[in-house]
Amino acid sequence: MKKSLLFLSFFILLLLSIEVDVDYEGYTFAQYLIEHQKSYPNEAEHAYRSALFETRLQKIIAHNKNPSYTWKEGVNQFTDMTDVEIKGYLGLNKALLYQTFHKRGIIPQRAAPVDPKFMETLPDNVDWRTAGIITNVKNQGNCGSCWSFGAAEGVESLIAQQTKTLTVLSEQNILDCTPNPNHCGGTGGCGGSTVELAWDRIITNGIATEKDYPYLSGNSGRDYTCKTNIEPFANITSYVNLPSNQQEPILNALANIGPLAINVDASAWVNYRSGVFDGCNQKSPDVDHVVQLVGYGTDTKLGDYWLVRNSWGTGYGEKGYIRLKRESGTPRCGIDKKPSDGTGCDDGPPTVTVCGTCGVLFDALYPTKTDFNFNY
Repeated sequence: MKKSLLFLSFFILLLLSIEVDVDYEGYTFAQYLIEHQKSYPNEAEHAYRSALFETRLQKIIAHNKNPSYTWKEGVNQFTDMTDVEIKGYLGLNKALLYQTFHKRGIIPQRAAPVDPKFMETLPDNVDWRTAGIITNVKNQGNCGSCWSFGAAEGVESLIAQQTKTLTVLSEQNILDCTPNPNHCGGTGGCGGSTVELAWDRIITNGIATEKDYPYLSGNSGRDYTCKTNIEPFANITSYVNLPSNQQEPILNALANIGPLAINVDASAWVNYRSGVFDGCNQKSPDVDHVVQLVGYGTDTKLGDYWLVRNSWGTGYGEKGYIRLKRESGTPRCGIDKKPSDGTGCDDGPPTVTVCGTCGVLFDALYPTKTDFNFNY
């Protein structure tokens, strides 16, 4: 890869990835409640949450004392939650397989093969935040709506590329109005679905802005009825699925096209605070979360990474982002043995092969061309 000559982009990238060390020795549950603006209605609930907090805190402290790790852990909104509660912030969303599309009669575009010689011309670092096409980090709240956030963010970035203007789009519009009769990636709404289904609907029906169709499910954790009287702001004409479990097409698309929607196993991300994460189960990954892949790079101390935008608010990770270990050569692969958690649709395959750290290479896609309501 050729060296990037964009000093400003590199400087911003450096600032965004600076790791600040935090000492949690002596940190109390009372401090945690104040910092995260939490409270509990009675002594029993308070004691229960305090015990959960202390258990996680001790694991965080032990992890941070181990110099072999390339990432640090920290407290966040999840530190006093149960594993079942945390799972609700994922969405159990897995990719619709290409065979499933074919059965439904919906065949997305397939990316062309990448010339290996062309890979040598790619920049060493890509960070689409520096191009001004990434909206602020969002928070899906207590709803398994990550699929709608990944879908909206992809269209937002495409619109910004075409118009040089950031427009925040409506996840609630996607949640309320995207049917999921075949249980693709879940039961629909807060129960999970896929970016593919969301973009299928946006192609035909468009998507409203966040201002006109605000997000409600994050606080309530429930679904709402589709509002059909709100004017759409934009739609997309199609989308492209990159070859599954291949690193080169993803690097090429990130460098030359834009951010990508990806499906990952985020079950081990809960305590992440900073650094390059490599804590997923690579042998038996369980893909359960949709996020936006916005770049890649190399940390001089911690190695190569993928730059991922999460939807758990700016208090999570590196101001809402997580960096995942990016492997050179042949990526690690594993077998997802729980397709029933949300892989594809009903009658899908019993297992799927998932490659890359936390399954980052398994399913990646991007939208193409937007049309606007110019009377908006």
